[in-house]
Amino acid sequence: MQHNALNTYQSNAVTTATPGELTLKLYNGAIKFIKQAKVSIEEKNFSKAHEFNIRVQDIIGELIITMNRDIPISAQLLTMYDYLLHRLVEANLKKEIAVLDEVEDFLTQFRDTWKEAMQLAKAAK
Repeated sequence: MQHNALNTYQSNAVTTATPGELTLKLYNGAIKFIKQAKVSIEEKNFSKAHEFNIRVQDIIGELIITMNRDIPISAQLLTMYDYLLHRLVEANLKKEIAVLDEVEDFLTQFRDTWKEAMQLAKAAK
């Protein structure tokens, strides 16, 4: 029963979120899965590390698909997302935590910048 309530809450949180909030959720999810991939590598659970890495790749793919291409910075973001995808593939093949650290740093910076932009936009209303 509690599990159904959690699923309903999470579903409602996604369906009622603004596009900006959804982007923030994607960044947070990617960071969470990178952390889990790193722990899995440390524990030598490479199949789990692979699963978490693929989830991060899927999230970056979603960020690419949903990006507004009319915004001038989108070309630079696309280049960065492409770079991150390549690094994730490399990290997945070599099981290198240092590469995941690099990707996590970029995603954390993107998330923090996005969060600040949302706050500034909200304050400007």
